[in-house]
Amino acid sequence: MHYFVTLAEELHFGRAAAREHVVPSALSQQIQRLERELGVVLVERNTHYVRLTRPGSVFLTQARGVLGEVERAVIATQRASSSAAVARVAIGDASLDSMPQVLRHVQYNNPELVIHRIEASVPEQYRMLHEARLDIGVGRATHAPAGVASEVFRHDCLGVMLAGTHRLAHGESVAVARLAGELLLLAEPAHAPEFNDFVLQMCAAAGFRPRRFHGSAQSVRAAAELVGQQRCVLLVPRSCDLLMPGIRWLPLVDPVVRYPWSLLWRSGDESCATRAVLDGARALSRKLGWLGAGDEHACGNGGR
Repeated sequence: MHYFVTLAEELHFGRAAAREHVVPSALSQQIQRLERELGVVLVERNTHYVRLTRPGSVFLTQARGVLGEVERAVIATQRASSSAAVARVAIGDASLDSMPQVLRHVQYNNPELVIHRIEASVPEQYRMLHEARLDIGVGRATHAPAGVASEVFRHDCLGVMLAGTHRLAHGESVAVARLAGELLLLAEPAHAPEFNDFVLQMCAAAGFRPRRFHGSAQSVRAAAELVGQQRCVLLVPRSCDLLMPGIRWLPLVDPVVRYPWSLLWRSGDESCATRAVLDGARALSRKLGWLGAGDEHACGNGGR
């Protein structure tokens, strides 16, 4: 059932299998087994598309409800058998270090807190928050649905990742307008619409519409491989903790651009675990000046 929900969200066997860390054939076998047990066809598939049948759409709604109940039952049982508080926290892409820094700070000050780290896109985080499968998320909150509270905790310098031999890679920064004409790798709309919107608005303010690279990558690391092949350039925040040979990261200037990271949580959640993470993020943000000019990762520090 869990595999089916993942496939329904991705509508692509390869991407769904990658999320579940299995090969596509194994995921396909599980879907076929589920269809045999139910006696209905849930998914139509051919070489051009994957889509849900009408019974599949109905089953998706019910399956999400069942899985949410199971998750809540597991968490309730774990909490009943242990005095330790549990926080399920999204870190976004594993290459970004804002939430890992926050969680190290939180864990140091709350050694008894059990923290489960989850790598998930922002739209997926919203679903998990709604289904009570996540306590704290992270991302730009422009698309936050009703019932999700948010608070900005970092203004993160935005820069461009380039191959070391790229014509723009020889300075200490890159003016936003100089990205005009470059092939820019954007995120898949279903995975990071809020980031794509931010980039498009930035380019529009600089007077151009970006040329989009016609390809995709599921992670910053995978995208960096394309950058290294000089097939495109990639916009990523300074908090991207990914160093690869032959690749440079340079801050954007004229103007300096900062990406707003927000904490995301269920409105009205007053649990001690959620409060511990929120308070820890606020304290670290103040200490490091993440919302002001004192940010230790300020854009003016040059490239890397």
